[in-house]
Amino acid sequence: MKRFSLILSILFIAISCKKTENKTPIVVQKSEPIIIEFGFKFNDYDVIQDTIVSGDNFGNIIESQNIGEKKVHEIVEKIIDTFDVRKIRIGKQFTLLRSKDKTKKLQVFIYQSDRTNFYVVDLRDSVIAYHKTKPITIKRRTIASALHGSLSETLQSQKVDASLASQISKVYAWSIDFFKLQKGDKFAITFNERYINDSIYDGVENFEAAFFEFKGKLIYAFPFQQDTISGKIEYFDEEAKALKNFFLKAPLKFVNITSRYTKNRFHPVQQIWKAHNGTDYAAPTGTPIMTTAAGTVEQTGYTAGNGNFVKVRHDRTYSTQYLHMSKILVRRGQFVKQGDVIGRVGSTGLATGPHVCYRFWKNGVQVDALKLKLPNSEPMNAKFKPRYFNEITPLKNELDNAAKLKFGRLDSN
Repeated sequence: MKRFSLILSILFIAISCKKTENKTPIVVQKSEPIIIEFGFKFNDYDVIQDTIVSGDNFGNIIESQNIGEKKVHEIVEKIIDTFDVRKIRIGKQFTLLRSKDKTKKLQVFIYQSDRTNFYVVDLRDSVIAYHKTKPITIKRRTIASALHGSLSETLQSQKVDASLASQISKVYAWSIDFFKLQKGDKFAITFNERYINDSIYDGVENFEAAFFEFKGKLIYAFPFQQDTISGKIEYFDEEAKALKNFFLKAPLKFVNITSRYTKNRFHPVQQIWKAHNGTDYAAPTGTPIMTTAAGTVEQTGYTAGNGNFVKVRHDRTYSTQYLHMSKILVRRGQFVKQGDVIGRVGSTGLATGPHVCYRFWKNGVQVDALKLKLPNSEPMNAKFKPRYFNEITPLKNELDNAAKLKFGRLDSN
């Protein structure tokens, strides 16, 4: 009986294998991926994508598609109110959608004026033109990190647009000396990023909150509108103290101090010991030099020692001077706002290399700007503080929690 059962099992397996051998294999056809751009299904067209180069214009691009000069003129006249073809610029992208048959007849012309805006000239039935904007999605993000290199480099390692470094430096320009940030200093930032069509990264929109560790202390920054009618945004810390001081910390961004204010220094050019009544900031020739506070240009000119220089009087108490410029960009008597570019770094006068010597006067006496306690801006109006603390509490908690997850603990001092 067992032997009979074994024979039946062998026969069943053999029959099953035979059926499998005779079975026709099923071939799965992979469908072409559907591509939709600018509201058009590219699969339905012969697509040409290119970039405007020198000598290109709307007319010669269209004429190259077997459209006569007279017809081109008619098209331009019909679309001029919507799309001014004279504004086409070198370096911008354009797309041609042509029919898939032998004629390769031009159906649609698309011009991208920037990453999000584009113009369509539709030639399929009658000539029409319209402008559209790709949908933008805003995504919120909080990061915590330690500095390893410059702020820009650290942000890029976190896959964040380096332009955020510029925004941050402007906010903290009055409270943090970015030249003195050290490797390992902690920071956390909550910010918003733009995405085109919900997938293409388009940079940083704005930031909502941040803290930086500076000299062992966490300095927070929160944007706030005291006057919601004017819409003016100011920045305050976790105690509602204004971050903006009367003077910027330095006249340059992200550079190195090469020589400090001192009563006795060996001059590298004159080869003698003498006082150095300023602070030297090294930077490449041509780097913009900013006035550290609003004021009136008191002097501009050239001397053998100072080279090209600018001196700004800010009020009855304070004046600043900027030496060794390669180029002066202001004139005597001109009013300048804080952060305005007044010249460019150079090595004119007694200088061994490109830098700006920044000098500071208080009541007519030169002093060390790095050691001076400078006046602050106007404090927050007390009536706004309850609303401010209510708004920043969840933001601060978000920053602190992100930092604790990253570093394990968070020291506030």
